Amino acid sequence: MSRVLIVGAGLTGSLCACLLRRELQGRVQVVVWDKAGGAGGRMSTSRPPDASSHSADLGAQYITATPAYAQSHHSFYSELLCAGVLQPLDCHIEGLQQKDGNKNYVTPRGTSNVVKHFLSESGADLFLQHHVTGVYRRGASWEVARKAGDSETFDAVVLTMPVPQILQLQGDLVTLLSAQQRQQLDCVRYSSRFALGLFFSPEVTFTFSWGAKYFTDNHCIRYIAVDNRKRSAEAVGLGPSLVVHTSIPFGLEHLERDKEDVQPVILQELHRLLPNLPQPISIKCQKWRYSQVLTTVPDCPGHMILLQAPLLICGGDAFSHSHFDGCVDSALSVLEALKTSLKV
Repeated sequence: MSRVLIVGAGLTGSLCACLLRRELQGRVQVVVWDKAGGAGGRMSTSRPPDASSHSADLGAQYITATPAYAQSHHSFYSELLCAGVLQPLDCHIEGLQQKDGNKNYVTPRGTSNVVKHFLSESGADLFLQHHVTGVYRRGASWEVARKAGDSETFDAVVLTMPVPQILQLQGDLVTLLSAQQRQQLDCVRYSSRFALGLFFSPEVTFTFSWGAKYFTDNHCIRYIAVDNRKRSAEAVGLGPSLVVHTSIPFGLEHLERDKEDVQPVILQELHRLLPNLPQPISIKCQKWRYSQVLTTVPDCPGHMILLQAPLLICGGDAFSHSHFDGCVDSALSVLEALKTSLKV
């Protein structure tokens, strides 16, 4: 039985693990490592410490399906809708530029549940707080080292974390890159932003009518959402939650500052935009150094093979498109590469 390691418990990694089980069940052992304390990656859902408020999506907010992807990825959308992981977005989002034929979906229990659904379906061995530091070729296998703990050996390795983190890995990866591959990877660019989750007590109600709103003329804040309202996830006894995303220029300007120092700046601007906002019971601040892919690897089929045997392969939205369907495309292409490499 071949042992496959997937580095990154985000959408691409979780779906890739799920597809491996469905297509190669009993012939591969799938292991997923992620450096974070929870699965989801940029589909992140946070909860208040005392669980008195709704959870808040600090990363991806909703999923938009174009007519073409709604058709080509119909099975994935259908699966998630039938499982109750997705539902059509039916709240008012002020400033949303909707294109004809596109359909928007939200996650009633939080965006991380998309990732958790596929991880559950995968049956993979998931290990959180496993921070990969290097990959080393050992004959027909890969030895993968992590920050705290022993290294382990795998027959194939799939890297789905952001490209700059891939390029920082120690070991044999850098020597395997061709000049063209290195140039392609160096061209990948990400936007950066901060996100705030504000959690309120159950008696709090908001006076504004929208579920979410885009701000086009504010240097600091780009988007605000009443997260439970956006998801149509009202519940008795739980207070509302508010999500704030900063603009890309603001994120870039403050990227190297500690998030604790940036949080008061964002809150000051938030209270200027919403002057009657009640006091939250808790606040979570998230810095997304790698938020969305602005420049992807050109002419890439969803993955990049660094070595065919033993297989070392990169995947993720940087190799396709920075949205849900781009991650699906990448996972499908990684699956085909693995099937060819493992000859199963």
